[in-house]
Amino acid sequence: MKTLVLVFHPDLTASRANRRLTEEIEKQANVTVHRVYEAYPDEKIDVASEQRLLEKHDRIVLQFPFYWYSTPPLLKKWEDAVLSYGWAFGSMGDKLRGKELLIAVSTGAAKENYSSDGNFKYTVPELLRPLEVTSNLIGTTYLTPYILYGVNQQSDEQLEQSAKGYVAYALNPELEPFVVR
Repeated sequence: MKTLVLVFHPDLTASRANRRLTEEIEKQANVTVHRVYEAYPDEKIDVASEQRLLEKHDRIVLQFPFYWYSTPPLLKKWEDAVLSYGWAFGSMGDKLRGKELLIAVSTGAAKENYSSDGNFKYTVPELLRPLEVTSNLIGTTYLTPYILYGVNQQSDEQLEQSAKGYVAYALNPELEPFVVR
């Protein structure tokens, strides 16, 4: 299975967690890593190129840090441009139908903050619901998200374990997502 990892981080070199996850997954066979902010520093997305890239892969991973309980702005812009009517959805839009979609998100806050009793009152999967609905619309199989909680509190050793767990899950989503807690 060919996997495409679309990394949406505005400054990957300054990131500790997303940089490490990206470094680990790009070592794998049959994985293409696409750093979208680096590809489009002007945010002018080459829609045809992005669509060709998506068509060549069986599993699509959207990897990003949680921004205000949502996606980074370029990911939303990318969705609006690339997942177009007649290509990704609509009566003739079937190019992604049957592919798998995995969301890989990192949070600065600890997991206990993301619950009905926690500071944020919602779980991360609840906050990712718009991406799940998008998956339904475009006909992809929505996989259980990989959520890396509390990256600011993880030790280097924990981050290494998390990176290996991310790769294992991204390449074998039938496994339980491994996350260091």
